[in-house]
Amino acid sequence: MSFRIEQLYIKKQFNSLQGEDFIDIAKFSSPEDLNNLYRKTLKQGMHGICFSLYEDGQKPGDIITAEQIRRRMSIIAPYSQWVRSFSCTEGNELIPQVARAFNKKTLVGAWLGNDKEKNKLEIEALIKLAKSGYVDIAAVGNEVLYRHDLSEDELLDYINEVKVALKGLNIPVGYVDAYYEFAIKPRITDACDVLLTNCYPFWEGTSIDYALMHMKNMFYQTLQFANGKKVIITETGWPSQGESLKGAVPSHQNLIKYFVETQMWTQSDNIEIFYFSSFDESWKVGVEGEVGAFWGLWNKNEQLKF
Repeated sequence: MSFRIEQLYIKKQFNSLQGEDFIDIAKFSSPEDLNNLYRKTLKQGMHGICFSLYEDGQKPGDIITAEQIRRRMSIIAPYSQWVRSFSCTEGNELIPQVARAFNKKTLVGAWLGNDKEKNKLEIEALIKLAKSGYVDIAAVGNEVLYRHDLSEDELLDYINEVKVALKGLNIPVGYVDAYYEFAIKPRITDACDVLLTNCYPFWEGTSIDYALMHMKNMFYQTLQFANGKKVIITETGWPSQGESLKGAVPSHQNLIKYFVETQMWTQSDNIEIFYFSSFDESWKVGVEGEVGAFWGLWNKNEQLKF
């Protein structure tokens, strides 16, 4: 996700949004103390993490090997119960299979765009993986409405195709998008078994001091329109370096603050979350600018950042 001027933000106030989850960085006397807090929080474990597939010099379209996936999976495995993948082709289909070997649950996504032939391959591969026992939650598309790659009717057809194919398998089927899309697309909300929402205070230019409060707003707004269905935060994070966006400033300190606060809140309130992301990926500079390459908890060389 990246900033887009026409994005909708429905302002609503909620009580006790900061509470005990708020971390006062000023209380930490040294960078070492802050790093220790980061490592302690990471060691306690996460619900889920988004799997970063590509090494330096690689990009979407490259075929990725099982060996590379196993190496990266072995690094994140001690810290996360679930792994999220974004595609079911070009080696991505191996991610949930390797995750199973590490006894991880999987949120598996079919990457959809404006190429119908590629979409067909993605949907077929997602269904195959699910029927083979490698999928715990199936995500049909990621931010295709946000990107205007598909119409609402086209997306509904893909969601329903997967739901019909997986009927009786007890695998929830959902769609991933920015939190506000579920408020303005009730037919998509109705079609999903579970709402998979991306919540990024950074991309809305929010200062780190108010980022957790803003992210809580995003989650509760989605919950308001969920009609009783489960809401899972499928992406949220903070970059460690790169360009600032209005009041949102990338830094090591801010990444630690945001990571620790989100883990404290979601664990205390039993909210399911997939942190974005595992490793820095250089290819993501694109439309996101330099900041796109620095969202990982580990750097591009697979070393823990702090």
